[in-house]
Amino acid sequence: MPKNRFALSLFWRTFILLGLLLTVSIIAWVQTFKALDFEPRAVQAAQQIASLVNLSRAGLQYADRINRVTLVKTIFDQESITLKPREPSDRYEPFETSRFNEMISRELHMRMGEDTVIAGSVNGVKGLWVGFQIEQDRYWLQADPTRVEPMTTRTWFIWVGIAFVATMLGSAAIARLINQPLRDLSFAASRIREGEYDSVLDESMITREIREVNQGFNRMARELAKVEEDRTVMLAGISHDLRTPLARVRLEAEMSVADEEARRNIAADIDQLDAIIDKFMDYARPGDSKLVPVHVSSVVDKAISQFRDTKRIKISAKLPIDTKVMADETELSRVLTNLFENARRYGRNTYTGVANVEVSYTRSGSWVILSVRDHGPGVAPEKLAQLTTPFFRGDAARTAASGAGLGLAIVEKALQRMGGGLELANAPGGGLLAHVRLKRAS
Repeated sequence: MPKNRFALSLFWRTFILLGLLLTVSIIAWVQTFKALDFEPRAVQAAQQIASLVNLSRAGLQYADRINRVTLVKTIFDQESITLKPREPSDRYEPFETSRFNEMISRELHMRMGEDTVIAGSVNGVKGLWVGFQIEQDRYWLQADPTRVEPMTTRTWFIWVGIAFVATMLGSAAIARLINQPLRDLSFAASRIREGEYDSVLDESMITREIREVNQGFNRMARELAKVEEDRTVMLAGISHDLRTPLARVRLEAEMSVADEEARRNIAADIDQLDAIIDKFMDYARPGDSKLVPVHVSSVVDKAISQFRDTKRIKISAKLPIDTKVMADETELSRVLTNLFENARRYGRNTYTGVANVEVSYTRSGSWVILSVRDHGPGVAPEKLAQLTTPFFRGDAARTAASGAGLGLAIVEKALQRMGGGLELANAPGGGLLAHVRLKRAS
């Protein structure tokens, strides 16, 4: 199956979708609030300015010319409002430079009359200037600019920024709460895949769907554990029941068959059946392995010593004596024996008929990788992934072979029990290359 070049975990997918949804909602609400706040703020500002102009006009109208100076100074000191005479030579610019200012100007004209002059600057001094008239006298009133300013962009950014940060934190928390049960389920499923059937998920979850999934998963794990146990007992019983008649057949053949060659052939067939039974038992072995630091070189040497027939197989190993891995020594020996046996059966050189096997190692972080290579014909690339499938044989030669088709399946299962792994590939120049990955002992 082709891999996606860009893939997101469920947490990040949920987080991004929630974040986008809430961010768009915030922007929509901000725009709605600005639209709803725009007109009332303009009307309120116009009302305040109109009230100041009317109060100032009333005060100036009922004060004599001597007291008007005192009144103007008092208004400026207490309300930050500038009042000064309006001269015919005054130069002013229109106030309607924005939609907000246009609404204020329109409201002021409605309240104070169309002859009211609204300016944005007078003689180069910017601000809100309102020109009004008392009898024959004309005045300018300059209001505090902060009275007619809308909410600044900086203020909007601050509030939107706070809302955005809160949205991201809330999205992360919600995504974590949503995905935590799925992460637990994924972890439990991976343990089931590795043969650990004691995984138990919480069946008291508040969410009904997750609770039902956890209950179903726990039932499945119990059923798989029972099936595995029944299979082990069944294969053990079959092995015991088959070995007894095989022993009788061997005894009867040795006593009743006069032909020496026929007797040897019968004995060889019986040995082969016995070996196949051993393979079944190895594959059905329970998944409990006690891992201890093991010297790799000594285990490899013991496994090599079982293959002394140099006319069929030659094994060379280049391993340091101080390298240790976390493993079960018996299991590791069984792994190497099966790999060597596989090479002896299927990795023989076409011309010499001898399987030349090389054992080497490399270190990769906390792992030790043993490489077992033969110089045989190798395997078709499309069949490499199936070599660890029980009873699968990769080519015609294997179809005619006398094995049970479980060797590499046993190797993979044993390595999984020890927390390691197996990788198979065709070696450059020909032959099958098996990488055995094990945890390095500290």
